[in-house]
Amino acid sequence: MSETDLGLWGVPLAMLAGAIRVSTPFLFVSLGECLTERSGRINLGLEGTLVFGAMAGYAIAYETGSPWLGVLAAAVCGAGFGLAHGAMCSLARVNDIAIGIALMLLGMGLAFFFGKPYVQPVAPDLPSIPFGFWSDIPQLRAALDVNALFLVGVALALAMAWMFRATRIGLVIRATGDGAEAARALGVDPVRVRTLATAAGGALAGVGGAYLSLYYPGSWNEGISSGQGLMAVALVIFARWKPVNCLWAALLFGGAGALGPALQSVGVTGGYYLFYAAPYVLTLGLLIAASSPSRALAGAPAALGFNR
Repeated sequence: MSETDLGLWGVPLAMLAGAIRVSTPFLFVSLGECLTERSGRINLGLEGTLVFGAMAGYAIAYETGSPWLGVLAAAVCGAGFGLAHGAMCSLARVNDIAIGIALMLLGMGLAFFFGKPYVQPVAPDLPSIPFGFWSDIPQLRAALDVNALFLVGVALALAMAWMFRATRIGLVIRATGDGAEAARALGVDPVRVRTLATAAGGALAGVGGAYLSLYYPGSWNEGISSGQGLMAVALVIFARWKPVNCLWAALLFGGAGALGPALQSVGVTGGYYLFYAAPYVLTLGLLIAASSPSRALAGAPAALGFNR
């Protein structure tokens, strides 16, 4: 076997690279939804936030020549959508899920409308860190090119886990997620906490969108998300509302998404398009498993009402 012909070893290498690349938007969106749900609110509008963040990040990066300004713009736009969601859900007789669906459609519609001029132009990509510099094998070097946002996401997952466990902010968010009465017992306004948590979760979803358009696949088009924002909600349930578990679950989803290209890289083309359905099949399977009566929604914040 030559240096450039890895044979079947190319499959795990391609899946390793794909798991890292494909998992990053899942990671940011799931961490954002984890933060939102731990405060006692559900945001199903993150698909629209993800798509709008991808468009805004790409547009600003193209106009300014800086991909990091694009990421910042995507985070600001995502926070705006989250703030709108939180503000509307704080009104009387307003349903979280209905508002989320409405904002999802709004975000996607606005992205498609404002993003049409940016389908053809090429924006600068986010940089990657070449952890495989030591190898002479091109495939290994490519597999170990890790985008900086993935490392930021890993650090953020660890920081959020520590925050929930060991800080007053984490205690306030967890108490708010257990119910308004628990939050008021700590002397905090549950509406404010949930609104800020939803805004922060939206900002993270926007960053996930910027990753899609500025690194992988690295372009803006109307079908860029493929439902990743909605799948991330299922991912949070599977992760039992724990940030570190969101990291492992995102890598699992990323590996499933990389299965098709990995098999194609070694010449497996039969049923090629079926392998692209792997993340959706995995989402369905995880939701069925999570709905088992013996362990249904263990760890869910009480204010979400899953256990009522």
